[in-house]
Amino acid sequence: MFAVQSSAQIPDGVKPAPTNIQVNNCPCIFPDLRVFFKVTAPTATKVQLDLGKLYDMQKDDKGVWSVTTDPQVPGFHYYSLVIDGFKVSDPASESFYGTGRMSSAIDVPEAGADFYLLKDVPHGDVRSKNYFSKVTGTWRNINVYTPPGYDKDTNKSYPVLYIQHGGGEDERGWAVQGKTNVILDNLIAEGKAVPMIVVIPNGNVSKPGAAAAGGYNDEAMALFKEEMATNIIPFIEKNYRVKAGVANRAISGLSMGGGQAFYTGLRNTDMFSHVGVFSTGLFGGINRQPGAAAFDPEVAIPGILTNPKSFNSKLKVFYISVGEQDPRIEPTKKLIETFKSKGLNVEFASFPGGHEWQVWRKSLNDFAPKLFK
Repeated sequence: MFAVQSSAQIPDGVKPAPTNIQVNNCPCIFPDLRVFFKVTAPTATKVQLDLGKLYDMQKDDKGVWSVTTDPQVPGFHYYSLVIDGFKVSDPASESFYGTGRMSSAIDVPEAGADFYLLKDVPHGDVRSKNYFSKVTGTWRNINVYTPPGYDKDTNKSYPVLYIQHGGGEDERGWAVQGKTNVILDNLIAEGKAVPMIVVIPNGNVSKPGAAAAGGYNDEAMALFKEEMATNIIPFIEKNYRVKAGVANRAISGLSMGGGQAFYTGLRNTDMFSHVGVFSTGLFGGINRQPGAAAFDPEVAIPGILTNPKSFNSKLKVFYISVGEQDPRIEPTKKLIETFKSKGLNVEFASFPGGHEWQVWRKSLNDFAPKLFK
C-alpha cells in the first residue's frame, strides 16, 4: 500500500528529524520549524497527515505524496498518516507508545535547548526489569535508571526518584519520550543534580479481572498507592543499592501521573519527602468524572490548608509545574496562590508549550536538581 521514502525529493534547507528511522530521510524540518512529510502510496486515492491538524498531501507522477506543515512548536508530537480514511503509522518514523497506542511521532528540536541531548559525559543505564505484583496478580515491567558509576562502586548507595507517566502511556514514557536518562546524565555531569536512581513504573493498575483503573478517582489512586507500597518500593529496595528512609525518596509525575504523585506523595509523607506534580488536570477539573464535586485541596489532602506547618516540616520539596499554553495553567496558578496564602511552601514553574513532552522534560530538568540536597 505504501513504502518508506527514498532520500530523493527532499527540499533544500531542511534537516532530517531526530525521530526518523533512516537518519538522512524525511520527515524533514525547515529552519522556521515547518515540517516536510512524504510517503510512497501509488495506489492510494487520498492521503492526509494528522498532526493535530489535518493536512491534505499532494501526489506526484511517481506515486509519492508530500506536504509541508505550518511551523510547529518545538517538542515531541504524535502523528498519523491517513490513507484512504485509515490511520496508520509512518514507516519513516520511529513509533512510540502514547495516546493509548503505538504511534508515529516527530521530535522538533528547540533552539538553544540541549539539556535533553546526548553529550560526551559519563552515561548511566536504563534497565528493564520484571516483578510480580501482588495487587494485579500479574508480572509487570519496570524501567530503572542507574546513574554513571553504579556498577563500579558497589559500596555506594543512592536516593530514589519514582516518576510516573500520563494517561494513555506506560513505563516506556519517561524512559523513551521523556529522555530521563539523558537529562539525568547531563545534570549529574554538570554537578547540578545528586546522583540518584530513577524508577519508572507502569501506573495503570487494576485488580485481577478488572479494567485498568486509570484517572483521578479515589479507587485508581488507592490502587496505585497500594502497588507502590506493596510491590514497587520493596522490589527496588531489595534489588538496588538505595539509601533507606523517607528523606531519600521522591515521587513525581506528569498529567495523570502528576495526580498520582500529588495524592500518593502528600497523603504519605512518611513515604516521600519530595513531591513533584507536572501538568495535572486534577486542580481544574479537566479530568473530573461527570457529577463529581469540584476539587477541594483540603478534602483531597486533609490538613494541607488548615495545618500547612505539618507539611512544611515533612516535605523538603513540593514542586508544581505546567505548560504556559496548557489550559491547566490558570487553575494551577489559582491553587498555588491558595497554598501560599495559607503558608504552605510550594515551588511553581511554567514553561512554553502545551500539554506535551517538552514541558515535562523541562519540568524534570528543573525538579531533579532540587532533590536530596
